[in-house]
Amino acid sequence: MSDLRFSDNQRPTRSDAIKNHALLLETARTLFDREGVESVTMSAIAREAGVGKGTLYRHFADKSAVCLALLDQEMRDLQERTLRRLRHHEDAYANLLWFMEQVVRFVMQNDALLCEASSHSAASILSHPAHIWWRNTIHGLLQHLHVSGDIDYLADALYVLLDVQTLRFQRYTLGYDIPRILDGMAEVVARLAR
Repeated sequence: MSDLRFSDNQRPTRSDAIKNHALLLETARTLFDREGVESVTMSAIAREAGVGKGTLYRHFADKSAVCLALLDQEMRDLQERTLRRLRHHEDAYANLLWFMEQVVRFVMQNDALLCEASSHSAASILSHPAHIWWRNTIHGLLQHLHVSGDIDYLADALYVLLDVQTLRFQRYTLGYDIPRILDGMAEVVARLAR
């Protein structure tokens, strides 16, 4: 499994640009925590960081890109934990339940950032390469479970349950708490594994 990042900036960067990048992310995180992701504008981030808008836009095309950059390290941490788990635990059923729980917790912890990141794109956040590996992980674990039926479609069905919009709907519209969501997912996995 390769390292799939939310940020795509791969060119070498000058030290002052690296400092500005870090400052902008730190400033954005502070403003998002204080005022809410939806309320904060790109202008507010630049103003609070004490840089011009041009500097901000050289680093981030829009607020969606800022959100994806803030998610990048947490996504890499989730990938590393998953790879460690899969290397050291052979029980595909337990691994699938563990992975689904880890992703639910990641999404719920970062739901505002994920919603903002997907709001400026014609495509769902589900199609982002950093999330496609969730589907690929689910697919691989279903194969190890020797699940009968269309494994591609079944992987898609489980994957869509992890979408930020699905989880927000369950959590905030239907009022499900996280244990109920996790129990429901575990029941779906158990039925697939039979």
